[in-house]
Amino acid sequence: MTSEGQLQADFRSDTVTRATPGMRAAIADAPVGDDVYGEDPSVNALQDRMAELTGKEAALFFPAGTQSNLAAVLSHCQRGDEYIIGRNYHILTDEVSGTAALGGAAPWPIEVDGNGSLTAEAVRGAVKEPDQHHPVTRLLCLENTVHGSAQTVELVNDLAAAARDCGLAVHLDGARLFNAAVALDVPVADIIVNVDTASICLSKGLGAPMGAMLVGDGGSIARAFRMRKMLGGGMRQVGHMAAACTYALDNHVGRLVKDHQNAALIANGFRQVEGLGVAQATNMVWMTPPAEYHDALAAHLAADGLLLWPWKPTMRIVTHLDVDAEQAQLLVDSVQSFFSQI
Repeated sequence: MTSEGQLQADFRSDTVTRATPGMRAAIADAPVGDDVYGEDPSVNALQDRMAELTGKEAALFFPAGTQSNLAAVLSHCQRGDEYIIGRNYHILTDEVSGTAALGGAAPWPIEVDGNGSLTAEAVRGAVKEPDQHHPVTRLLCLENTVHGSAQTVELVNDLAAAARDCGLAVHLDGARLFNAAVALDVPVADIIVNVDTASICLSKGLGAPMGAMLVGDGGSIARAFRMRKMLGGGMRQVGHMAAACTYALDNHVGRLVKDHQNAALIANGFRQVEGLGVAQATNMVWMTPPAEYHDALAAHLAADGLLLWPWKPTMRIVTHLDVDAEQAQLLVDSVQSFFSQI
């Protein structure tokens, strides 16, 4: 297919995208100021736009989603408080236990179904009774998408209502919230109308080099503003990056459907291989080969210049701005070729 090892496509994550020529021009031309002083016009314009787009009172620009999530949880919880979260959600599993280490907030994981969804019953059942021996349950943390699976508007609303009934605030990790909105064919604002805060990454499917936005009510964002400074997230002439995010909003939201189509193309091609486990949602594909072929398949794909995460037992493939249908087909052809020779 190619000279061995020459990169053909990188399917490891939608974080690997590179700025397009139009985005680079926007970065270069951006008017900037000192954002720590609130004087960067590009940042201010982006924050205003995101608040309006999401139907929230305010928005705050962060360098990354991990910091945005952390500031949100710390804005809702005091030291010793507890928050409820899905057992495989990113804040719990992949953000270095920052909420506990830096905020003293303890997670209480609960089960999810095959789509990563929680139930209102499980949320209510996880809330601690008032007792001197128990932490105070303060917050429910949701996620959308969850490993690619879009959580419906109705489900998010039901979970938020359950949390409200128990006196909890609600934060939603929406690193790929635009993917969910495109998949569900609804405005982003509809998904998060009943949550207090939501973190939205602009450096994944939308293709900006960096940046996440925390949106929510004015009080929560004001507290998160102080947390951002404490966490080292105050930035100076960061309007250049805000301009990249604005360009992404203008040009890359609608095209997310192409990423979902390419993921479906890959999944459909994999399903032609007998014995290969395949699941797909939005821009993610999960491939589980027979255990005895896992390492050989990973080596075969690497030799064909096709990068993905060869996790065991299930490999992950993510489509994005820098992967087109032809490259998606290369991956399918490579996998099918491997299994045709064994």
